[in-house]
Amino acid sequence: MLSDDNLFAALRAAFPADLDATAIEAIGADGQSLFYSWRDLDQASARIANLLAALNLPARSRIAVQVEKSVEALLLYLATLRAGHVFLPLNTAYQSAEIEYFIANAEPAVVVCAPANFGWVSKIAFQAGTQSVFTLGDDRSGSLLERAAHCSDQHEPVASGKDELAAILYTSGTTGRSKGAMLSQGNLLSNARVLKDYWGWQKDDVLIHALPIFHVHGLFVAIHGALLNGSKMLWFAKFDPAAVIGRMRDATVFMGVPTLYVRMLADARLTREATAHMRLFISGSAPMLPETHQAWQQRTGHTILERYGMSETIMLTSNPWTADAQHGGQSERRPGTVGFALPGVDVRVLTDAGEAAAVDEIGNIQVRGPNVFSGYWRMPEKTAEEFTADGWFKTGDVGRLDARGYLSIVGRSKDLIISGGYNVYPAEIESFINDLPGVAESALVGVPHPDFGEVGVAVVVAKPGARIEAQPLVDALKGQLANFKIPKRCFVVDELPRNTMGKVQKNLLRAQYQELFKA
Repeated sequence: MLSDDNLFAALRAAFPADLDATAIEAIGADGQSLFYSWRDLDQASARIANLLAALNLPARSRIAVQVEKSVEALLLYLATLRAGHVFLPLNTAYQSAEIEYFIANAEPAVVVCAPANFGWVSKIAFQAGTQSVFTLGDDRSGSLLERAAHCSDQHEPVASGKDELAAILYTSGTTGRSKGAMLSQGNLLSNARVLKDYWGWQKDDVLIHALPIFHVHGLFVAIHGALLNGSKMLWFAKFDPAAVIGRMRDATVFMGVPTLYVRMLADARLTREATAHMRLFISGSAPMLPETHQAWQQRTGHTILERYGMSETIMLTSNPWTADAQHGGQSERRPGTVGFALPGVDVRVLTDAGEAAAVDEIGNIQVRGPNVFSGYWRMPEKTAEEFTADGWFKTGDVGRLDARGYLSIVGRSKDLIISGGYNVYPAEIESFINDLPGVAESALVGVPHPDFGEVGVAVVVAKPGARIEAQPLVDALKGQLANFKIPKRCFVVDELPRNTMGKVQKNLLRAQYQELFKA
């Protein structure tokens, strides 16, 4: 009998009694749909798990996957868990040098790639000692499915306890070598169970899934939530604002990054009537501008629920879904905050001196709980460095807790600007810039300066149709902020560089402007 801590067993046990009911409706770019039943998910994942078993892989082998989003890619994830191996999703944007590093570091026994990339990916993989390389296309093509078709559709899941490794997620590597965060069965399952209760998943909920599945948000938070609740998913391989809005009449839950909400707000079809059937809108993976939060509320009547998590921890905090007795019946979803610590999760904010920060005092965020990873793959020194002596994980984020326990993220500690000995927190300055007329969004980065060590440089995007000039923006801040916080230069650009999850890539901006004040 499988343990209650076995992730696949818990997900499979939540399948509804009617296995022929639709589990996933995959909606194509042409508007046509393919339907997958719960029985399909069970039997197809069993076939792929049996294929992996036939390869006689070492226990807990890594299965590295770089493919376009598809239901079959989800089935491969389930099959990997079912077969007792370790899933290693890779961003589809990664190129050869990056893939070479990940394969050399993780030493996967199996690599699965898009058919078009087989030539160069297989060369890298086989040179690194990978046993098998399969292909998987987003049109249900590829050698993985061809081989699995000959396998049995019955498979007994491999026993896996809560401490067994389930997945490795590589961080972006913007501050050095990418690190593989090791997530266990217990990390993933405990977090999924907490979120099922905290977000009030209901019997008839239907999830719109329009996120990538190589990331915590789309792969774990969204998929685990739907599967653990036995909920149908409306599956979009690519996000299309009009198509997503058009299917909200058939759904109740949507999870997205702020960029997706901004794109939907730009579509006139987003109305209260279009969203009337929806129960919950969740946002994460990047900060949401209060203006976006307010505009969504005005247009739809729904208040977006913002939450906070990391690759190393899955979800940590969340604004409340409903009145929460743990927080005195508080049910307000506050823009600009990421809510309360989730049940079972501890969050603390410490000063640079290592003392507990006062209420509303900015400090370093540290966390602990059953969702927090055990460490970085093959990096014991880095792991030891990122945990305190008393077992708290240093998130690298900077924030503050208010008197009611709401957490606000101010920025990343690596984004902190120390100018003339004074700490400058970019998120604070950005909030003032974003309130100026004509400004859509901004980013503040620190660059070297001969006198001050570092100074802030503001990079600003104008609202559609607005014309803004750099120096007047800087002048407008001078009456609102201390002089050491005022950006020394400002640039107006068409857009900010972002990664696939919508986060602004400040490392690219720092690199672009780092020579600005050099003689």
